Amino acid sequence: MGVAADIIIIVIVALIGALAAQKIKQPLILGYIFAGIVVGPYTTGIIGDIHEIELLAEIGVALLLFALGLEFSLNELKPVRNIALFGTPVQIVLTMVFGFCIGRYLDLSTPHALWLGALISLSSTMVTLKTLMSRGLVGTLSSRVMIGMLIVQDLAVIPMMIILPQLSNPESGLTLLGVAIVKSIVFLVVMFYLGRKILPWLLVHVANWNSRELFILSITAIGLGVGYATYLFGLSFAFGAFVAGMVLSDSDYGHQALSEIVPLRDIFGLLFFTSVGMLLDPAYLFENWVQIVSLVIIIGIFKGTLFSVIAKLFRYINIVPIAVGLGLFQVGEFTFVLARLGLETKGIDQDLYSLVLALSVLSMMLTPFASAMAAPLYKFKKRLFQYEPLQTENIPDSGLKDHVVIVGGGRVGQHIAQILSQLHLPFVIIEFNHQRMLECKAANHPVIYGDMTQATVIEAAQLHAARLLLITTASVVISQSIVEQTLHARAGLHIIVRATGPDHARALYEKGVYMAVLPEMEAGLEIARQSLLHLEFPVSVIQQYTDAVRQKTYAPIYQSNADRQLLTKLDNIKNILEISWVTLMPGSSLIKKSIKDAAVRTKTGASVVGIIQQGKTFHSNPKADYAFQEGDLVAVVGNQEERNEFKKIAENV
Repeated sequence: MGVAADIIIIVIVALIGALAAQKIKQPLILGYIFAGIVVGPYTTGIIGDIHEIELLAEIGVALLLFALGLEFSLNELKPVRNIALFGTPVQIVLTMVFGFCIGRYLDLSTPHALWLGALISLSSTMVTLKTLMSRGLVGTLSSRVMIGMLIVQDLAVIPMMIILPQLSNPESGLTLLGVAIVKSIVFLVVMFYLGRKILPWLLVHVANWNSRELFILSITAIGLGVGYATYLFGLSFAFGAFVAGMVLSDSDYGHQALSEIVPLRDIFGLLFFTSVGMLLDPAYLFENWVQIVSLVIIIGIFKGTLFSVIAKLFRYINIVPIAVGLGLFQVGEFTFVLARLGLETKGIDQDLYSLVLALSVLSMMLTPFASAMAAPLYKFKKRLFQYEPLQTENIPDSGLKDHVVIVGGGRVGQHIAQILSQLHLPFVIIEFNHQRMLECKAANHPVIYGDMTQATVIEAAQLHAARLLLITTASVVISQSIVEQTLHARAGLHIIVRATGPDHARALYEKGVYMAVLPEMEAGLEIARQSLLHLEFPVSVIQQYTDAVRQKTYAPIYQSNADRQLLTKLDNIKNILEISWVTLMPGSSLIKKSIKDAAVRTKTGASVVGIIQQGKTFHSNPKADYAFQEGDLVAVVGNQEERNEFKKIAENV
């Protein structure tokens, strides 16, 4: 069967390797790599000629970078943009210098030493994310710092793929590099000016046909087709796929495209990582295990320390520097992409390839264990040294008690703070963005600079004495992480959360929040209400409309998380206590009669609870001697039948 038989063998053995990796709680890619070692030419030789597998693996690399482009968003970098955009390049350059020094110490040539420095400068996005998810730490400040730096590292792969192959030919390297840069600029200009119009337009038309199969085929053709076009243009196949992903990420179908391409990416990624394992020579590994283990330790200590120092320099304190250092010390999976490129372009030899591959695999295996040491090391540090105090501003001298904790000092959080200030209600804002913290400080709001998922911040916010917790962030992952951590610290606390949609709200209710608010829906409802008021619709009609919309939107969320009988009772109570607003039109029989003389309660069973007079003056719970006037807007409470009876009397001429 030729290559078909090889693919079948690879998939079966990779499945076994993946199951074994899952069993010992390791990333699946390690199982794929070990599967490749087992069937590769240097061990059993089941697959002796891997050239055709390597060609398929190139598609895996392209789809991997295509998906990365779809996931890439500058918005993700905003909270940690300073350390991501400025700290990460410093880390990459310093690690490359360190790797170059190691290479020269090992008697490598100058080009090979530069390759080694570049290869060890990258950390593993896959392993780090899996480790964070398995420990429930996605959404914490330290995780956001790590993800921001990893995104920039992944982006750095693209210029490395252009520059590094030219190192082996320094005479013509500058000319080739200059040509490659010009070609890249031309390609980027074309893609971002024409591609951003043509590709999303194409997806819109494909999506309108409601064919999932055609949609999957379209996004695959776009990713691989643009990649192949860049290859014909003299650039990297993977580079073109990445740019295509970035262009589509801004379209309305970016998230759907990502969800559809991920299974295909994972299948071809399996072939890529398995082919990586096939090129690893176990004999080289056993002969040089002392050197490999020593380098893993030396590189790990250097990178971990460097990440921690950079986090410290960018004013991250407490556990964050430790967590970042222990989370990003490894050599990552994009090293495989670069190493394969180096081997194909003869930029590196087989020995250096095997060395880097061994360093990467071993360091990735150590990551979950090292990351788990962050909390114990931080506790040990606090016992030995005076730990850094949290930065707090405008906290009252009397402390915090019976207060509202507002997580997020953005526009929503500051607006809530202004309202609470006017009502003289105590509160404190928790904000991890330093610029926003300064804005809250300038507005004289009590604010704590920190991450609400951290125990030190929870303690500083005096959560045990708080009356209410408000979470204003729009991030699904962050809000869920905060809910988990705070309810663990104080079970039963009422939490009101900003939700991005019904699915997010449903997940929050399952975690135990008191109320999830859908701001987009509420904003749209208020715009509609104001429009109807402007069009002179009766207030009672508008009120019934808004009630119906809210019930339709929120009911499915409640129904999935509470007892249906209780909901029925609550709905009946709501109906009993519902307020209707009735306008007294000219000629109404109630005009000039007092509430007592009209005998509203006796005749209808409803109660008058409020009157807006001439659209200006509001009378709450008006006295019995209040005389109705033309144009009064009367609020009555009662069940549906009682409120209808009042409307009949009010409309009777």
